[in-house]
This record gives sequence, C-alpha cells and structure tokens, in this order.
Amino acid sequence: MTASLTPQLLGQLDQAKRDFAKAFRVLRDTRTLTATNTYQAYVRVPDSELVIALHAPGPWADDQEIRAVVASYDGVVALDESIDGSSPLSGSKAGGNGKRYAAIFQQRPEVNVVIHVHTPYLGGWASAHRVLPIRYAASQRVTLARELPIYIDRRQPEADYIVEQIQANPHTPAILEANGGATFWGTGIIQASKLILLIEEGAYFQGLAEIFGGSKEFGPGVLEQQWKMTGLWPQGQKLLEAVA
Repeated sequence: MTASLTPQLLGQLDQAKRDFAKAFRVLRDTRTLTATNTYQAYVRVPDSELVIALHAPGPWADDQEIRAVVASYDGVVALDESIDGSSPLSGSKAGGNGKRYAAIFQQRPEVNVVIHVHTPYLGGWASAHRVLPIRYAASQRVTLARELPIYIDRRQPEADYIVEQIQANPHTPAILEANGGATFWGTGIIQASKLILLIEEGAYFQGLAEIFGGSKEFGPGVLEQQWKMTGLWPQGQKLLEAVA
C-alpha cells in the first residue's frame, strides 16, 4: 500500500531505488560483490521512525527489479514491494528491515544509510577474524579511520556493536562481520558504496601483500599527501598530533 506514505517519502523512495540500482550495477560489474549479490541498504527517512530497505536481487532471481520495503523501527510495515519467496524482503520478514539497524538511526543522527555487503577480500579478512588496517592510499584518502574493527561475538546485536565503534571513533566507516561480510554506513547510498569499492580494493592488495610478508604502514608524508587531496588534512593533522 502507498496511501499512508507522503509525497516526500515517495520521492525519497524513488531516489533511493535509483541510487541503489546504480551502485549495485557498479559493484557487481567491477566484481566487488561476491556471486550471491549480497548487498542491502537501509536508508533513514528524515523526521520519522521509518526505514527504506532495499536488497539486490539474487543471481537466480527471474525478477531483477529493485524493490523496497518501508518499515518502522518497531517493525510495522508501511510498504512492501517484494514478491513471495523473492528475498528476505518478503513475507513476515519485511518488518525486520525496520528493526535491524534502528539503534544506529536512533543514536547516531549523522548516519543516513547502513549497507550490509559481502565482498571477496573483506570477507577473507572477516573470516580470519582480523582487524583490517587501512594501508592502501586510494582508500585512506577518503577516510580518517586507520582500520576497520572486527565484529566477532554475535551475542551482542550488530547495531549495538556499531554504535559502540562510532562512539569510540566517529571516523570509523565500517566493520567486518566475522565469518561473513562487512557493514558500512554514511550519508548516502552512493557515498557509502564508493567507499565499499575502495576499501575492498585495498583489502585485495593487502591480501596479496601477505605473500610477501604483509602490507606495511605508509611512509613519511603519505597521509598528509592523501588527505590534502580530499580536504581531510586539517582534521587528519589534529589526529596525528594527538597520537604523536
């Protein structure tokens, strides 16, 4: 049903579906995603307790259309475009899309989207239960975080763990999910998905470096050079001075 949805929400829904379709196409075509196409976005609806949830169609799905669920933090479904048996968006599971990352949206107003994704090399680091240090210049230049933490103990809800990590370091953009994939967050679907591509590429190079003794920390001047390229240097300089 759409009768209870405002024109503003329907406009946001349409934009979210377009952004998701573009990001999914790029991540799939660059082989950033694994073969199962595990790529899910949960988007905050401003001034409400609603979430727009979008899941990529699986590789065996006959219907490749991008569909959405709109649900509340309490799991009340306002809109369900999914078809029976098509994905976790369908049936009784639809309301869970609103609940899954509700704690993040409730406690971290700067987070507008949470994306869960499976990529080959981030999945490899996650399976090894290893924190991923960021030692690839192209990915480091777009974030002030120096590593991605690893979520191992699933007795703690993932959303609560993510909130803890953001509280500990507000620059952290993602976590690795032990024995699974990774979860990213940010200001929008495209922004967060661009980071997924870069971080996965870095994990790939760092994985290759394991053969040669492991990736090394950046040399002198690299952080300044990279952060100046994206305007992050003033903040980055303060961080470096704080740990010096």
